Amino acid sequence: MSEQQSANNVSIDDIPVDIANTQSGDVDPTEVPDEIESITRGLAGAHPPTNPLVVLKAARWWYVHGNGGTDPAFRWAIEWAHHLATDAPSDVVQFDEFLEYLVSVGFATEKHELR
Repeated sequence: MSEQQSANNVSIDDIPVDIANTQSGDVDPTEVPDEIESITRGLAGAHPPTNPLVVLKAARWWYVHGNGGTDPAFRWAIEWAHHLATDAPSDVVQFDEFLEYLVSVGFATEKHELR
């Protein structure tokens, strides 16, 4: 482990992973790192990110800090990365669940504000 990392705050890149708060399901939008918030809002927007590695970075954060594999933000990021890699149509129901989730955790008050 590098000198900049403690046993409670580990990362493989510049996005910290708060070990004490993993898979709690309680996501406070003020605790979402700026880069992850930007990517997440981009995934909800009209012009989502087109780099699957960027999308997977957000997926990882939501997996660790949200509800694991059932977290809607994680699931949508994986769905979007799959779309980018295969050009398969994306799941509109899953996208709607993602938008509803972002509203429920406080990213917006209405789904249309995210688009």
